[in-house]
Amino acid sequence: MAEFNSNFERALLELGFNKKEASVYVSLLSLGRGTVSEIAKRAGINRTSGYDILNSLVLKGLISISGKEPKQEYRCENPDKLISYLNKDIEKKEVNLRYAEVLLPELRSIYKVGSRPQVKFYEGEEGLREVYEDTLSSSETIRAYAAVDDVNRGIPNYFPKYYKRRAAKNISIRAIFPDTEVARERASLDKLEKRESLLVPYDKYNFTPEINIYDNKVMIASWREKLGIIIESEEIADAMKKIYELAWGSAKELDKDIRSNKK
Repeated sequence: MAEFNSNFERALLELGFNKKEASVYVSLLSLGRGTVSEIAKRAGINRTSGYDILNSLVLKGLISISGKEPKQEYRCENPDKLISYLNKDIEKKEVNLRYAEVLLPELRSIYKVGSRPQVKFYEGEEGLREVYEDTLSSSETIRAYAAVDDVNRGIPNYFPKYYKRRAAKNISIRAIFPDTEVARERASLDKLEKRESLLVPYDKYNFTPEINIYDNKVMIASWREKLGIIIESEEIADAMKKIYELAWGSAKELDKDIRSNKK
């Protein structure tokens, strides 16, 4: 395992990490979560240095903190966040970004999601962008409930590029839309944007938060409150997927009626 980790550390050095940052990041990736003492011991550094390095990785968006001292824990974010970090760092060369994308599958292989469910909150427009960026890490078709009118007003000019990026990553989506002119316009682009959408009556089934279900996560975007939530839980995500399939079956009949009446 030590040799395995050292290979990843050398790779991270190529991406601009210093030696201690690389060691701490890889150690936390394999742990999934841990206290400063646990992480420092695994990385072979002292506890005081551990605080400084962990905080620098928090600022980079690569790890997060939960709880308070003395039980404060650090948790590694999905390795896909590495790409987001490099995208924000204008000093990184394009070759480094390509190298990171090649490295990602191997980093994911040692990434461990903690056994306990996680709930994360994101506020404001930037927070809403963060929760949508997370959906681009999905390894399966996303199941979504979405009010397209609210989405477009919530983060102006963000979604046209987001749809293209999602399609470019070959991540498909199934979506249930309340029936509006804007929703119909979006649905007309289903093939281009790798989406299968169904329309349901606006007067009965209008909803404002968007919900995306993917992998072991449930993402909720509240446009009125400018709040994003990501719940990470195998059990909750599995239940939500099953409920979605029930809704999808009913939505098919409603969509059929709407489209036939509009002809």
